[in-house]
Amino acid sequence: MKVVIPGGTGQVGTILDRALTADGHDVVVLTRSPRGERQVHWDGSTLGDWAAEIDGSDVVINLAGRSVSCRYTRENLAAMMNSRVESARVVGDAIAAAARPPKVWLQMSTATIYAHRFDAPNDEHTGLIGGHEPGVPGYWSYSIRIAQNWEAEQERAATPHTRKVALRSAMVMSPDRGGVFDVLSRLARLGLGGPVAGGRQYVSWIHDQDFVRAIRFLIDHDDLTGAVNLAAPTPLPQREFMRDLRSAWRIPFGLPATRPMAELGAFALRSDTELLLKSRRVIPGRLTEAGFTFDHPRWQTAAADLTARRRLSPRQTPHLIPRTAR
Repeated sequence: MKVVIPGGTGQVGTILDRALTADGHDVVVLTRSPRGERQVHWDGSTLGDWAAEIDGSDVVINLAGRSVSCRYTRENLAAMMNSRVESARVVGDAIAAAARPPKVWLQMSTATIYAHRFDAPNDEHTGLIGGHEPGVPGYWSYSIRIAQNWEAEQERAATPHTRKVALRSAMVMSPDRGGVFDVLSRLARLGLGGPVAGGRQYVSWIHDQDFVRAIRFLIDHDDLTGAVNLAAPTPLPQREFMRDLRSAWRIPFGLPATRPMAELGAFALRSDTELLLKSRRVIPGRLTEAGFTFDHPRWQTAAADLTARRRLSPRQTPHLIPRTAR
């Protein structure tokens, strides 16, 4: 197949590019700063010559959007909104104008769309969309609006010959440098990986190999459209999540952090406490109903696998996800 990945130079795009190329597919990445022969320039908001890559392709996986790893200032939140909505709009325009449109358009979304809650997990059928929870910072609702507008832009695109799926993804855990697993592992190894603000808030996650397998599954299953949660079936409280991560790194302790300490740490890391304090309790209802099974359903064993892969030298790291591992 020919697979086009707008915004495919980040962590998730690199994982998919690597795995799908290893499968033998022709992968083209759309990026503002092309560096390789299979990378094509685009600006993420206007139609251009790059649209020719989508015409005649089989799959489009749009990952474009400003990183959420930043301070949630008014300017940064606006940039997150605009980069996501505009890229989804222009990808839809390119597909609509194609003489031979792709069979499927997988559009990145986020599990953050669901409510901050502790009482029950969120699946696609009964999950609560966030934005009106009591007792949380008001600006958290903006993240919900970003996700809703992101998905709405794909939904309204006039692409009758292209199946559309919104990927409500949890954090993708990979041993690659610079990703969320790398950041959390660094904290754990420094002895800072204890519970944050009590650690009751749930963490949803997905192992990188299961993420790739889920993408392959969604490409192959023509009956799946609309929002699909990409998350392991066992979210767990942050205190347990970090305990298992420390155990995988053989770190015996992790200093706890109060909410004010988390604020200071987030400020130092140029990030935001929503990423630490929001309870994201998300489960993959539609995937499991369709017959998908996880190779890494539990965080304890997933963390052990990721740390083992990370301990290997970069040249030895087994990045590739075998096609047969469905």
